[in-house]
Amino acid sequence: MDCWKGAVSHSWIYPTVIICANGFFTTMRPSESFLTPYLTGPDKNLTTEEVTNQILPVWTYSYLALLFPVFLLTDYVRYKPVLLLQGISLIVTWLLLLFAHGVLAMQLVEFFYGMVTATEVAYYAYIYSVVSTQHYQKVTSYCRSVTLVAATVAAVLGQLLVSLAHVSYFYLNAITLASVSLAFLCAFFLPMPQRSMFFHRRDAPEPLPGPSSCQEERSPDAAARAPTPQPQAGNAGPHRHMLSVLLQLGRDLRDCYGSRKLLYWSLWWALATAGFNQVVNYVQLLWDLRAPSHSSAVYNGAVEAIATFLGSATSMAVGYVKVNWDISGELALGIFSALDSGSLLLMHFTDNIWACYAGYLAFKACYMLLITIATFQIAVNLSMERYALMFGFNNFVALAIQTILTVVVVDSRGLGLDISTQFLIYGSYFTVITGIFLIRSIYTIISIKCRNTSVAAESTAP
Repeated sequence: MDCWKGAVSHSWIYPTVIICANGFFTTMRPSESFLTPYLTGPDKNLTTEEVTNQILPVWTYSYLALLFPVFLLTDYVRYKPVLLLQGISLIVTWLLLLFAHGVLAMQLVEFFYGMVTATEVAYYAYIYSVVSTQHYQKVTSYCRSVTLVAATVAAVLGQLLVSLAHVSYFYLNAITLASVSLAFLCAFFLPMPQRSMFFHRRDAPEPLPGPSSCQEERSPDAAARAPTPQPQAGNAGPHRHMLSVLLQLGRDLRDCYGSRKLLYWSLWWALATAGFNQVVNYVQLLWDLRAPSHSSAVYNGAVEAIATFLGSATSMAVGYVKVNWDISGELALGIFSALDSGSLLLMHFTDNIWACYAGYLAFKACYMLLITIATFQIAVNLSMERYALMFGFNNFVALAIQTILTVVVVDSRGLGLDISTQFLIYGSYFTVITGIFLIRSIYTIISIKCRNTSVAAESTAP
């Protein structure tokens, strides 16, 4: 038995299997595509205005309030306790969805769901703390793939149960509760990590797998790109250690955003992710407006399954496209952001549910394509610690922007706009993003051409 435990603790396979099982059951939520019909139907009997303007905004506020402290707590307690917290939050969320009633109870649901999304960082961070760098690429692929598979399975299962078996939305939520309960049980079997990225570092910083490590070895300023080693917890009091870590995180952020290239990619990431999250959060309400669920067939699950597949396909396609993103990257951001804008405006102006579905599919595919490119461009010259830091900070900025959109556009204490007008605002928002990056790309291309022309002229001069 001791030999078996020792083999498990030193193997990358065991924690990878368990964390993938946790990720699968956490993401396998067939009721999620049908949340709006459930809330506005006979089960909860809420109005569309209550869901739009009073209930859903709470998720954004909860997520913003919890993201930064949970980000630090995740690293400080070494991931596993936060995965357990996520499991508890998911169980509470679906217990309330099943058995609680009224606006206040559903606002509490959104609060706990904000806790769930804030703790998602622990899923990917955990596996890097228990496997060696030589397995990073493989385990990353497994962890990402299993969540995509689970999301697709959940959407397809939900659609089949609703359309063919005529299962009620209540029982879909019961299936989801069972799935997230299994995820919670899986988290108990995870080995406790002995290190973390920031507060419990024992070795030198580890670079990201793939192109980043090669880039750092060849780069003349590689040393400047690696974070400064942190003092260990045993060498100083816990308060001094935490303060030193926070100060170092601040210096790392300053250095990262000092790069103009990283700054522009991060700007797009924050702006686009804020808009994307807002669209995904409220799109079911628009679908319910175009084809009311009480009198029309609902195909939300099928649309989400196709959207997940298209997003996966476009993300994979990036790896096979040979493009100089330093030159063409900002142009791609501008062009595909324009497609996002057009898709959202189509969803606003059309009354046809199928056109609305098509607009959503195009919107999500374009965003997934661009976020993959942005992730690569930001990660390529950074250590894993700095990438995790920038990832967290970019998401925090995105959430802050999303909160502003929610307060002004959605919340009943703000403008409290109807759902159709909201999508006009979101389409216009992406139009602004398009303008920013098209102008920037034109400037970049002209600057490079002028520089090349001057270099050619100098080389031909006598």
